[in-house]
Amino acid sequence: QVQLVESGGGLVQAGGSLSLSCAASGSIFSFVTMGWYRQAPGKQRELVAQIVRDGSTNYADSVKGRFTISRDDAKNTVYLQMNSLKPEDTAVYYCTARAVLSTYWGQGTQVTVSS
Repeated sequence: QVQLVESGGGLVQAGGSLSLSCAASGSIFSFVTMGWYRQAPGKQRELVAQIVRDGSTNYADSVKGRFTISRDDAKNTVYLQMNSLKPEDTAVYYCTARAVLSTYWGQGTQVTVSS
């Protein structure tokens, strides 16, 4: 069973930056994709950023140019660098890893952006 542990959330002022980390209990190389989703109160969970095994990435339009997803296979870790944060980025951020037959989720980390 794969475990994903997120860290790095917190409270930041608008315009500030945060870096999230997602550490996997095993090798991440086998995952087809890894990514970050977020869920704000009263809203559906949405994809924020995704990185494919070949290194290609895609982002939600709302975060393009501000967020960067990356991976370190040697550390079994995926990162989300968030810059120019806005109050509307406030949400619980979840790490996810998709294998051929299964999808795994972390427990989530809270990101709060004050205006």
